[in-house]
Amino acid sequence: MARRAATSPSSPELDPRKATILEAVVVEHINTAQPVGSSSVAANAHLAVSPATVRSEMVSLEHEGYLAQPHTSAGRVPTDKGYRYFVDHLQSGVLGPVQQHQVHEFFANVRGEVEDVLEQTTSLLTQLTSYTSVVVGAGHSHATVLSVQLVNLDARHQLLVSIFSDGSVVKHSVMSTFDVNHEEVAEASRQLNALLIDTTLATTVQVPSRNDHVATLVREAASALHAVPPTTDGEQVFIGGSSKVAEVFEGVETVRKVLAILEQELLVVSLVQDILNQGMSVAIGSEHGFESLAACALIVAPVTIDGSPAGAVGLLGPTRMKYREAMAAAEAVSRELTRHFGGEEDRG
Repeated sequence: MARRAATSPSSPELDPRKATILEAVVVEHINTAQPVGSSSVAANAHLAVSPATVRSEMVSLEHEGYLAQPHTSAGRVPTDKGYRYFVDHLQSGVLGPVQQHQVHEFFANVRGEVEDVLEQTTSLLTQLTSYTSVVVGAGHSHATVLSVQLVNLDARHQLLVSIFSDGSVVKHSVMSTFDVNHEEVAEASRQLNALLIDTTLATTVQVPSRNDHVATLVREAASALHAVPPTTDGEQVFIGGSSKVAEVFEGVETVRKVLAILEQELLVVSLVQDILNQGMSVAIGSEHGFESLAACALIVAPVTIDGSPAGAVGLLGPTRMKYREAMAAAEAVSRELTRHFGGEEDRG
């Protein structure tokens, strides 16, 4: 599928009156999904000017690419450029009391391994916003080892259980070519903890070079844990609220295209990562580079662990999505995920 990198075009500043009119058109169109007329703007935008003056300014905004007129007799709707100006000048929103309570209760009670938490988080995001949610986990590359344990299944088969700082539990089989007893397995576990605690999958560790049973077990267990290079420790993608696509998008073909993209996990990861790499938090229409998502906007917020990128949360909706509320929800959930997995403290 042809695509280009996501970029955020900058728009020149509008004078205060045009900016107010553009904001009024965007807000009304988001709420009604209908073209907006000059009379409605004049009545609701608190402008001390006539509808004729508003109409003239709306024509000017159309010529400058911020508005479009779908039909000659209709009002006007925002373009991607109009939405971009609106989002770039949008004051940060906050969740309402009910939504704040939902987020608090969710993270106070959520349990399970990291994959379970991420999957449940998609449901939370969709409940907060009624949009399709995307949560990307970066695997265990940036997480540190909290503990490791060798469990003796039989004389030549041990199970290595590793617990990481992001809450994940990883299990590996370790097969020996010799018989080992419980005391040797216990000593190997002790040495593995001394060797691996506070390291990551990217850390190079110095394993013992001796040839006794314990040293050999330690080498084989450490090798099993680092068998997958951290650069290929693939992202995990969880998508919630796919059914919302049919509710918020107009047109069967648009719904079909959006659902087709959501079924391709690698494309979803690439889409989210490209937006973050461009330093963006919102990609509107063609900005994200996928032609088939031209009717969409995507809001993303990063998740970190110990200051390092560890995934992201996102919300996918139409370009006329409720940006202030959706951005507040994404930011709040990303902060709580960061805190839940032992990352940076909430800074406000």
